[in-house]
Amino acid sequence: MRPQKSFYERFIKRPQDFFCALAAIVALAPVMLSIALLVRIKLGAPVIFKQARPGKDERIFHLYKFRTMTEWRDAEGALLPDALRLTTFGRKLRASSLDELPELFNILRGDMAVVGPRPLLVKYLPRYNARQARRHEVRPGFTGYAQVHGRNAITWEDKFEKDVYYVDHITFLGDWKIIFETVKTVLTKEGVHSASSETMEEFMGTEEFADV
Repeated sequence: MRPQKSFYERFIKRPQDFFCALAAIVALAPVMLSIALLVRIKLGAPVIFKQARPGKDERIFHLYKFRTMTEWRDAEGALLPDALRLTTFGRKLRASSLDELPELFNILRGDMAVVGPRPLLVKYLPRYNARQARRHEVRPGFTGYAQVHGRNAITWEDKFEKDVYYVDHITFLGDWKIIFETVKTVLTKEGVHSASSETMEEFMGTEEFADV
């Protein structure tokens, strides 16, 4: 069972997220406009990648990112593998994490928080065990505890364990520590790729189910 919410989580975290996102949007507006122009030139339209993701209590919302992949398809019309559609420009954009800046608008809307478990694919919902599903007890985050402790270089199971740990240990100081560590992680490009892929391999479920 999840611990009782702290004063910070109940009354401070959401307003703090809103004002942090608003300030970041204002400060980074020139950067986002420049990236949008480059994406349009390098990859074409649309500039923004939109995809349904599960949020708090598994409520579905649309997450926004800058596109990093082409729409290249095979002779049958199916999209080519990620590694083939990820151009040099897209790879650099993803490694810098600048492709995620449009998620600041998701934070303003209340779909996301600055810190929390990263929002993953809707199709993963039935694949979580009971413990892993606890990551949806809070708003998903722009960054998170797992992102500064391995990012895509750790296994799905390790990542979900870190997500659940965060859900049970949300504090003001903890959130700001993650935010500052995120800056370091982005600058050093730690854990951008998994061990065997340009992007994280698909989560197929965990064989051994853990207790909540």
